[in-house]
Amino acid sequence: MALTRMTLRLYFGDLVFGPGKADLLQAISEEGSISAAGRRMGMSYKRAWSLVEEMNAAFTEPLVARARGGAHGGGAHLTAAGTAVLADYRALVARLQRDGAAEIGAINARIAADISGRK
Repeated sequence: MALTRMTLRLYFGDLVFGPGKADLLQAISEEGSISAAGRRMGMSYKRAWSLVEEMNAAFTEPLVARARGGAHGGGAHLTAAGTAVLADYRALVARLQRDGAAEIGAINARIAADISGRK
């Protein structure tokens, strides 16, 4: 039986917020840099910055604050809003996994034993 995994994507008009953006916010928080976070996730700085700009523009407050480079270097960090959005998303995913376990198990029980080769 295949391992069950769940992905949550939230659609707010034109903004889609899901595991990729959450992971990017997490990586920025841990790396202190948009470019390092992008590298860690296997994406270009341009793509990472584009996603940050998209999120910053969509929310009432920016989720990521950036400091320009210079003698002391640059960097980026999550704002209070960014930390809250990431925590809320992670909590929602955990709740869905926990509270939906019975339903996920029931659906899984109805899946054929070997579906890997089917189309």
